[in-house]
Amino acid sequence: MCRSIKTLRPPVLAEEATEEEIRAAALQYVRKVSGFRAPAAHNREVFDRAVDAITEATAELLGGLEVRGQTARSA
Repeated sequence: MCRSIKTLRPPVLAEEATEEEIRAAALQYVRKVSGFRAPAAHNREVFDRAVDAITEATAELLGGLEVRGQTARSA
């Protein structure tokens, strides 16, 4: 599932994931789950809210992960 979403944590990435990388992964996830590449106008608001929520949850997850005893990224 979501083969275009890459792992966003060290040591897979040499550096911390950028906000753009996190949002791109969230967008890919919402596209996959909803089945829409681009939603119709009447679904745009809920689609965008989902991307925002998943972006925030992903940033929180990455900020809280411990990799080899160290924080993966600072929040």
